[in-house]
Amino acid sequence: MKTVNQKGWFFVLPVLVLVAFNALIPMMTVVNYSVQETFGDNVFFWQGLDWFQQLLNSDRFYAALGRQFMFTGIILAIEVPLGIIIALAMPRQGFWVPVCLVLMALPMLIPWNVVGAMWNIFTLPDIGLLGYLMNTTLGIPYDMTQNPFAAWVTIIVMDVWHWTSLVVLLSYAGLVSIPDAYYQAAKIDGASSWAVFRYIQLPKMKTVLTIAILLRFMDSFNIYTEPFVLTGGGPGNSTTLLSIDLVKMALGQFDLGPAAAMSLIYFAITLLVSWVFYTLMTKDDAK
Repeated sequence: MKTVNQKGWFFVLPVLVLVAFNALIPMMTVVNYSVQETFGDNVFFWQGLDWFQQLLNSDRFYAALGRQFMFTGIILAIEVPLGIIIALAMPRQGFWVPVCLVLMALPMLIPWNVVGAMWNIFTLPDIGLLGYLMNTTLGIPYDMTQNPFAAWVTIIVMDVWHWTSLVVLLSYAGLVSIPDAYYQAAKIDGASSWAVFRYIQLPKMKTVLTIAILLRFMDSFNIYTEPFVLTGGGPGNSTTLLSIDLVKMALGQFDLGPAAAMSLIYFAITLLVSWVFYTLMTKDDAK
């Protein structure tokens, strides 16, 4: 009879304690606020599920949620294909391999608030280089502070510049792990470049692409710092994503109860969509 050694759990226990302290305890505080009301002095009044009901009947919540889903959908539609194309174009050996890898990693090393500040200065219509070139040199009216479409284009381009590298690096790791025997067999069979990509490279990258899509979904769906620093949610509420609206409700209006309820719904939506993504992308593996 095989003996199961449970001593390995002692190595995992510190991590579990750390996760419980940093995640579960704060979450229970949020749950506590979501079912109560407070006016300060640590005095609470029971509200039950009123905040959840109020939130689910709010047009403001659905508008912010719609903007959040639209932003994430556009980001995934651009960054995943673009990342794969760049990874396919990168060299597999030689001097340029480390150069390309370092250049790809550089945008991700910049702090989020710095990225927002950089792009804010870069795109301002009066003093920004891009804003000045668009308005003066090219004659294209561009003002992200006044035009909602320009603001959306700006935050999307900013995120693509900042995070496409993640998809590139993961895709590249999947590509270099493919044995040369597959390519040799495809060459003998006279397979085209598209056939090699369709039947060899893409299936072999499936695992890393699943990770890339999940990471980019969760990060873009919970993004806050970059668009807040860049546009502040404006002009008007045109770029007020769900994360920005949550912070405005919690800190700006100090509505802690509704904000706590929104954060729990936000968390549930993120988990649900991530689970759906993962299930759909791994259903063939389960078979």
